[in-house]
Amino acid sequence: MRPSASLSLVAMFHLVRSKDFYEMETEYNKNSLPGKDVDVSLSLHINRISGVDESKEEIALDVFLHVYWEDPRIWILGNASQVELTWDKDPKFWIPDLYIRQLREMKVLTLFQDLASIRLYDNSTLRISIGATIIIKCDMDFVLYPLDVQTCAVDFGSYKYTLKDMKFHWRDDPLIFPSDFGDGFRLPRYVVSFVTDNRLNVIYYGDGNHSTARLVITLSRELRSHLLESYLPSTLFVIMSWGSFVVMPEVVPGRMVLLVTTLLSLVTMFDTIRNNSPSALELKCIEVWLISCTLFVFLALVEYFIVLFGMRYDKHWRHKKRDLDGSGGIPSKPPLFGSNKVHATSGSDVAGDDDSQQKVTTNSGPAMVASTGKLRFQLLTRHIILYCGSPRGTLDQVSLALFPLCFIIFSVMYWISYITESRRKALASVV
Repeated sequence: MRPSASLSLVAMFHLVRSKDFYEMETEYNKNSLPGKDVDVSLSLHINRISGVDESKEEIALDVFLHVYWEDPRIWILGNASQVELTWDKDPKFWIPDLYIRQLREMKVLTLFQDLASIRLYDNSTLRISIGATIIIKCDMDFVLYPLDVQTCAVDFGSYKYTLKDMKFHWRDDPLIFPSDFGDGFRLPRYVVSFVTDNRLNVIYYGDGNHSTARLVITLSRELRSHLLESYLPSTLFVIMSWGSFVVMPEVVPGRMVLLVTTLLSLVTMFDTIRNNSPSALELKCIEVWLISCTLFVFLALVEYFIVLFGMRYDKHWRHKKRDLDGSGGIPSKPPLFGSNKVHATSGSDVAGDDDSQQKVTTNSGPAMVASTGKLRFQLLTRHIILYCGSPRGTLDQVSLALFPLCFIIFSVMYWISYITESRRKALASVV
């Protein structure tokens, strides 16, 4: 049974001068709900993505939004299955108060007129279709940049009616894409995908719980360009620094130019990428990588300083030892450590020093124990310095094996930890 005409809005379907006409009873109240627990369903035709602004954390979309609801107070007279009603910004019948929580700006598209229409079906269902450009505010986190996956939830609901009065949900075919959509919209830096959340989502606005239909937008960053532009050059710079270990330590200009140039190149790359990448509260993923690469090159430079110091001390100590062997005396001042008790590293000299230490220890008691430990530390330090300054380049040989091994271990730990964290956050945001 259809409602009586006195309580209904009657849409008269007449083709007069190519226009549709309808009339409304005075008892009809366009501000009142068509009933209790009104169901409002949505579908979205996503035409294209205008752009992603990382600095403002915004996404611009060109869409056609379709809103469906049933109003039993209005129907078609006649045998027509649907009627196109005249679009009016102040319609004479009830429409849902649609609210998009993350909406920053919305502009209805206009060609010869506004791209908007109202359609009435024979089952008293109304559909409003609007073509618009919408700008969505998306909370982005760039700590994992460029391994980050941004997930933005867009909630379509009512700002006036609570869950008791109105429910929003997606239709059976909620999202419509162009024929060339493929796996997602491919932007220069992102692959964008859309998923509807069919669960009952509720948001509290202050006067009660409001039903929302949620759309999830996922921005997956293209990693290939960052691998070629950032990770590969920085890795090659680190590998180039290892070439200094095969250069003779005596060739100071060549080895210093190689290490210093590589270090400055990495510092410049780090500064450029930091300025061109989005801001974050913590060190970003790529910044951790570049800082680590810079430290590897800096440590190679420090290693060369140690080699130069050892070579200089080695030559100075050998010269003093030859003087002592020729004169048979004991120098008044030591070469480096300020002690004249140890001047040679041969077994006899060390044994002689031990005997003298034992004699002094028996005569002086515990006061000489600290001096013995100091002498042993001096001997150990002297042997380490001589080892570093060995003319055979022993420290360079060890560094040539140790530095690549440490870099490989760091790279494996870096990629495993950050990729795992990126996937965990992506799954957590979807759930």
